[in-house]
Amino acid sequence: MVKDFLSFLKEFKVIALAVAFVIGNASTNLIKSLVDNILMPIISPWVAGGWKEAVLNIGPISLRWGAFLGELINFFFLALIIFIVAKKIIKDEELLKK
Repeated sequence: MVKDFLSFLKEFKVIALAVAFVIGNASTNLIKSLVDNILMPIISPWVAGGWKEAVLNIGPISLRWGAFLGELINFFFLALIIFIVAKKIIKDEELLKK
């Protein structure tokens, strides 16, 4: 049973997936901190009341555009980093095949 389990871990690269998940989670936290603590304070002087509380009121509807902008920037930087890493990995794999 233990031998089968170890074979399963190797065949489906479960350990590599777990490591990628942990690194991805840490990267997400790092990018969120970069946006919340470095980039958005630069934008805050131009937004009355702070960027997290920036709201556009349209009658009874309140759109929290400041919080959305922060999450949009988080997404952009995270997607950019994933793109760069994936491109590097694909390039390295293509070089190994040749």
